[in-house]
Parts: sequence; structure tokens; C-alpha cells
Amino acid sequence: MKQISSVQNPFIKSLILLQEKAKNRKQSGSFLMEGQREISLALKGGYELETVLFFPEICSEIEAKKIAPNTELIEINKDVFQKLAYRDTTEGVLAVAKTKSMQLKDLKLSENPLILIAEAPEKPGNIGALLRTADAAKLDAVIIANPKSDLYNPNVVRSSVGCLFTNQIATGTTAEIIAFLKERNINFYCATLQNSTSYHTQDYTTPTALVVGTEATGLTQEWRDAATQNIIIPMQGEIDSMNVSVAAAILIFEAKRQRGF
Repeated sequence: MKQISSVQNPFIKSLILLQEKAKNRKQSGSFLMEGQREISLALKGGYELETVLFFPEICSEIEAKKIAPNTELIEINKDVFQKLAYRDTTEGVLAVAKTKSMQLKDLKLSENPLILIAEAPEKPGNIGALLRTADAAKLDAVIIANPKSDLYNPNVVRSSVGCLFTNQIATGTTAEIIAFLKERNINFYCATLQNSTSYHTQDYTTPTALVVGTEATGLTQEWRDAATQNIIIPMQGEIDSMNVSVAAAILIFEAKRQRGF
């Protein structure tokens, strides 16, 4: 059993860089995650683990083997664990996993798909909340247009509580995604203030994508011009927008209601 007790260890330094630098994650094709639930969901989602690190005062070797059988185990001490773990409730275990391709062509859609598209979301917390909502509704896929954040950012992994691993996810430019939808005859409804009709008047029982933009600037003109229909959630208060993940949830579950859940 390999043991590491120094934060100056070259391997531990490389893991710190995986946490902090998107460039390192991209170059290595690996990322670091923490927590038993996250690791279990990653395995369920078909992710390949490279290494599991465990702090024996919280997670025993036997427990670590149960969480990730047939994976290299490394025992770490408290200093190393505290250096790598973002949370106090990490259950004493972390894992290095290989990233997945997030290309549009790799998506496997049902005959009547329901898809969420988010254009240029920036805040990891919002991305995580969108992924949790998509998981709750068991959507076919989540597509990120013009991504601003690396989806393997530890804050995205953490805020999604592992739903990064339970959703089919793809990224692409707005033009690529619009072409992808049109090629597959998928109607797409864009949540926007301009030239919109109330969201509940539309039919989402056929192949459908629901598109949301940022809270600050909304969707770009390219989406609004190409949409099957622009839609709006009626607002009765003083403001004209709500959190993007809340808006997405309202639209998604209206579509699910129409489809009989």
C-alpha cells in the first residue's frame, strides 16, 4: 500500500494543480473529485478512476476498496487530506478520474428527447444547480453553449453533488448547437424577454430543447432569431428576471407535466 505524508510530494502537487488549473485538467485529461457519493455516481456514469486517496482516520482501507474496487489506493495523512479536500464533509476519500468527451456527436438521444441548453453560464453554482435539475427531471441531455467555465472545475463538481456524472453533457458553439438541433428536427424554445409568448402556451410533447441564457444579459440574438418560439415566464413582481436555474426548472417541469411525467 503506497502512503504519502507530505504536501510537497510531486504527485500531490500535481493534484493541487488539477484542482486549481483548467489547463492542467485539459492537458492531463484528468480531474480530482471528493466524496463517496460523487465517486459512486462517477462510476455509475461510466467514468474511469485512476487513483483513490483515503485518509484512514475517516475512511478505512476496507471502505475505500468497497467504494472503488480494482483501483489503485493511496493512503494519505491529515495534512495531505486537508490540502486536497474542499469540504469538511468529504468522508475521507478523493479520486482522480479521467475526463470524458463532451462532443455533440457523442450524445445518445431518445426518439422524443427533452434537452436543456444553457448559453455561457459562468457561475459554478448555477451550472451545478442546472445539472441537479436536469438529473431530477431525467433529461436526455444538457448542452452548454459557448462555455465560460471548465465543467470539471471542483466547484462545478461540488455544487452539482455528483450530477455532473449522471447527465449526458455536451458543449459547442451556438451555431454548432443550432445546426445539431435542426438536423434532428428538435424544436427549441428560448427563454427571453424579447418577442416572447407565455411559456405554458407551447407544446413540449415533441422533440424539444429549452434554452436559457445568463441572468445579466440573457440569450444572444442568434438564439432569439433561430428559435422555434421565444418564451417568457410571466413575472408579477418588480423585477423582470429570476435565477437561471429556477427559470430552467419551471420550464423543464412544465414540459415534464405535458409529457405525463
